Formats: sequence, C-alpha cells, structure tokens
Amino acid sequence: MYKILSILSGCILLGTFVSRPAAAQEESRLALSVTRLEATPSSVVLTKGETVSFSVAAYDARGNVVDVPIRIGGVFSGVRFEDGRLRGVAPGEYQIVATVALPPDADREPPSIRVAVRVDWPAVTRVEIASEPGTLYEGATLLHAATAFHDDGSSRPAATFAWASSNPRVASVDRYGYVRGEGAGTATISATFDGVTASADYLVAALPATRLEIVGGGDEVRTGDVQNFSAVARDARGRVVDDVPVTWTLAFKAAAGIIAPSAPGQVDNGKVVADVPGVYTVMASTGPLTANRRFTVVKRDVVQRVKVVGHGRQTTHYTSDLWLFEGLDGRDYALTGARQAQSHAFVWDVTDPSNIFKTDSIQVDARSLNDVKVSPDGRYAAISREGASNRRNGVVILDLSEPAHPKVASQYDDGLTGGVHNVFATNDYLFALSGGDKYVILDVRDIYNPKYVSEYNHPESRIHDLWVHDGIAYSAEWQTGVVIVDVGNGRWGGSIENPQLITVYPLPSGATHAVFPYVSESTGKFYLFVGDEIVNRRDLAWEGNGPDHRQPYDPETGKGGYPRATSGYIQIIDMTDPEQPEMVARYEVTEYGTHNIWVEDDILYQAYYEGGMRLVDVSGELMGNLYTQGREIAVFKANDPLAWIPNSPAAWSVIPYKGHIFFSDISSGLWAVKLEPKDRPVM
Repeated sequence: MYKILSILSGCILLGTFVSRPAAAQEESRLALSVTRLEATPSSVVLTKGETVSFSVAAYDARGNVVDVPIRIGGVFSGVRFEDGRLRGVAPGEYQIVATVALPPDADREPPSIRVAVRVDWPAVTRVEIASEPGTLYEGATLLHAATAFHDDGSSRPAATFAWASSNPRVASVDRYGYVRGEGAGTATISATFDGVTASADYLVAALPATRLEIVGGGDEVRTGDVQNFSAVARDARGRVVDDVPVTWTLAFKAAAGIIAPSAPGQVDNGKVVADVPGVYTVMASTGPLTANRRFTVVKRDVVQRVKVVGHGRQTTHYTSDLWLFEGLDGRDYALTGARQAQSHAFVWDVTDPSNIFKTDSIQVDARSLNDVKVSPDGRYAAISREGASNRRNGVVILDLSEPAHPKVASQYDDGLTGGVHNVFATNDYLFALSGGDKYVILDVRDIYNPKYVSEYNHPESRIHDLWVHDGIAYSAEWQTGVVIVDVGNGRWGGSIENPQLITVYPLPSGATHAVFPYVSESTGKFYLFVGDEIVNRRDLAWEGNGPDHRQPYDPETGKGGYPRATSGYIQIIDMTDPEQPEMVARYEVTEYGTHNIWVEDDILYQAYYEGGMRLVDVSGELMGNLYTQGREIAVFKANDPLAWIPNSPAAWSVIPYKGHIFFSDISSGLWAVKLEPKDRPVM
C-alpha cells in the first residue's frame, strides 16, 4: 500500500515519507535499481462518477517488485486518484504519468509509464421537454427545450436532440425546438437523444386574437438601461387573450456617425437593452398579428477621470491581496499579502492616502500569503498560508489591538494542512478554505484560542473563494460553479454548527474563481457577481507573450514574471431567490481576465489582472454585456518604471474606502486613487 504525501500542481505523490538520512540513502539505492513500471490496469475506461482500482508497481531487472515511492501525475479536472482508486470526474481523454524519483545525481532519466484514461458519459435514462408559456394556436410559435438526464439525476450538457412531429400539418417543429401551429387538430411533438424520447401532446385551435399592441417602456433611455415591454393580445370584442405566445424581435438604426456592431442590442421576452445610441424598434408578433414600438437610445456618459493620490511601492516581491480597515486607534490601515517576500504580510498607514507608509510587517512560515482579511470590528486579522515548511498550513490570526503593529494571537492548522488560499472573516467566526477541497468554520471570539465549529465539503468539487451574506455562504467552486449553503440564515435549516446545502448553480466557463454578493441600491435586487480565473488564452487568436510570462521574474535580466495572459469574465446572477438563481448579465473585457471583485454604491470595482483596475456602473436592472453598453466609469493601469516588475500592470484586488479607491498591483504594490468630479473634462 502507498500513502499519499501531497497533491501539488496536478501531481499525486505516493510513497512512505522518510526523513532519516540512512533511510533516505536506502531509498535512493532502491530507486536506482528500478528498470520499469507496470500499471494495473494498463489502460482505464470509466464513466463519469465511476471509480476503479488503480495501482503502479516498480520492478528491477530481475522482475522483483521494488518498494519505492512513485509519483503519479493526473488531471484533476478530469480524473482524480484517492486511496488506490481512480474516479472519473469529467468526460474526455487523459494521460496519467507515473514516475520513480531518482537521486539528483543520477545519470539517467527516471523510469516512467504513461497510462491512457478515458472518461465517458453515463447512459441517458430519461428526457424531459419544457416549453415557453402560452397556448399553441394556429400561426403561433412556442419554443421548446429538452434536457437529457442520467440515472443519478445529473443532466447531459450540450445534448443535441432529434425533434419530430407526429402530424406536421397540425404542428411543425424545427431542429431548434420551435413548434408552430399549422392547422386545427392534434399532434405530438417528440425529442430524442441516444435512443431515449420524451413527447408533448398539442390540440391546435384557431387564434382567437385579432389585434396586438405593445405597452410599457420609455421613449428615451441610455445605453445599458433595460426597457420592459409587454404584448397585449385582444379579440374582436376588445377582450384580453392572455395565453397567446408572442415572438419578440429588435431592429436598429444607428445614430449619425456611428458604425454599429452586428448586434447593437438584445431582446428577451419583452426585455430590451441597447449597446449603442440610435433609434430602436421592438416588435412583437403572433400568427398574422404584429405590433411595434420605437424609442431613442442616447450615450450613457458615465466616464470620469482617475487621479493618483498615493502609492506604496514594492520593489522586492509580488503583492497579493489587500484589506482596508479603521484601526481601534482611529487611524486607517491597509493590510497586504505577498509572494516571494520571505513569507511577509505588510501593514500600511493610509490615513492620509497621499502619504502611504509601512508601519510593520508580519513574517509567518509560508511560501505564499494569498489572502488577508480583517474582521468588521477591526479586532483581528487573518492571513492564509500556503507552502508551509511542515506542510501544516492553516491560518494565522493577528491581534489588532495595536493596529500599526499587529502581533500573532494564534495559529490554527488542524484539518487545514493542504494549503489555505482564501478566508472570510466575521466578528465571531472565521471561514477558512482547506486544501481547495472544503471550508472549515472556526469560532474566533477568543482569538488566542480559536475553536473548530463545523465544515462544509461539497462532493466532487474544488473550492477557491467564499463570501457570507445574511447567513448564507456563497462559494466559488471551479467546474461545479457556485455552491450556496445555509450557515445560519435558518430558512433552509442550516446553522453555523450544521451547514445545509441550498442549491448549486453551474456556470458556463467551468472556471468559477471569486464571488461577491450585493443588494442593488437602485432596484433592490440581490445580485451575485461571480468571476472566472483562466490564467491562459488557449485557442484564442492572441494567446500571450510566450513561455517567458509564466517564469519567475529575474530582476538581474528583467525577464519572466508578468504580464500574464488571462481570460474569463464577470457573470452576474440574480440571486433574489437563492433556490432559483438566474444569469442576467456579464462584464467581459475580451483581451483580459478577471481576479477579485468588490461592489458598492452601484459601482463594480474590478481587479482585471493585466487589464488593470476597472470601475463599472451597475445601477438599474442589468442585462447583456456591461462592457459594450458604455457602463465603464474608469480604467487605471498601474504602470510604474521603478516597480518590482517595471511597467507591468496586474491588478489583484480593489476596494473603495472613505472616498478613495485602493488597489493592490502584483507588480508594483499598493495604490490610492480618486475619481475626479464628473464635470471635469476627460482627455
């Protein structure tokens, strides 16, 4: 039996940990005797969710088994290995590479073996059909959607269905599921996938409506403003016919001097949003009846200038996360994390944003300090640790009774040995991610004696970020999407001691990285802003600057380091009903990728990696791509010729604080900027 020692960068290390010099020498001798590896089975085919036994044995030249550690590299996104078993996570074809580690002075390549793994979809056991609301009258059209389900209740993504009608003279259907009433009578519409069929029966009758009109909306709006129109159908006596399905379309005439994009706006069931100024015509139709309504769209005009107020330059390392807080002494502070800084976090006095200065640093045992958080009452701070020398990472809790000079109150690592990437702090409880697998909840009312309370580990899921709002935890969990858990709200039976799952909302990118819940000041809607993190631009026309951008920065040669080449965007979900989340909008700047999020006073403060610090107007109802609607207020890229990596903007986090905007730039440190009044001209 082999023991898992660590899981790092897509590799699983198997073997027995040995620290005594004599034992290490014996291990090296045995490793040098290995001539081949053999996997059982030699290739693997399994379905998503299925597990199979898997092992790798090492042999010497005589065919004897050699007991040495074996490194097994896998693809966590598709296949996982644990306790001698492989589990299929995502369909696809993968390779597992098993290798014996040889001593550094070995004069040959280490023995290795590659094992092909194919993960298939499980069989589809049922298909369901759903349609838009309304009655299928003659000449009317209803859009249908079909979903294929596996036996475990999961659905098959991107399934292509074969649609058919039992009587096309009564009801026809196209390949997309649009069903049109052609004549009076009965017909059955069916959708088939992988030999499994679902059907819907229709009785088609004559259209009772004789006229159609559009109501609602305004005559002039700005780009990005959502118009809400309704279609009213009436019969010959003027009575409303409320079950008539309506098809909506949108036409556009550009304003003078504007070359419009191919899709200058969007329409969805009467909701309309425009991206560019001009005259728009929204149209509703059903059978032979049509109605239209025109309106004018003008420029949103929200751009403001950004003025640099102060800069806390870092010239010796990467800067990571930051947090702003008012100390118990009444002064204002920023806490920043770092990488390649001998495991230091830094405290800055930002009371005067034009005179930012360090007051202290805190050194802990870690390779990376990615996340820093301060409790709302300013009583304590928490630092996440990754890469500790003893592999017991955990969190470091700081006493902020003297905020300019924090001291370590305690460290907690029980059950947090796999690396803590993110934390979330409330006054009484600290939520700490553990090894990218789960979050652990600690009672920190006594910061010198933190106590385990509970934890939540979503099955077959990897977690990256967490935010708690109104007793509900929203976690960003990569391919799984957003996981929503009752941790004290109580409506779903959850408590801080007994977290209860509310729902899971998958997202299209499969790279769910960061979350931020927000109640809109202008509409009262509850939105969840969700960010991707894709640290590559694979398969895009511009993939980046080549391999150097992923190498460590060398200050002697100036090579390596940032800028990264990233992609991904912000997805905005209407979470007013946590049981029925709905994707409504996005903010996508196609040349860059997102990082951390903050939303306040109907402004999205977005750290967009090499795209810089970006401020976006998120007032009103949201729909479509906010980037193309002229909602951007300001963009600032921190070019600094004296930085750790000169002139390489890479925003990590941004937070508004007491009339200023603070952000951490990976290459150049801590910045304070301010929006100038709107009446100042933008040059």
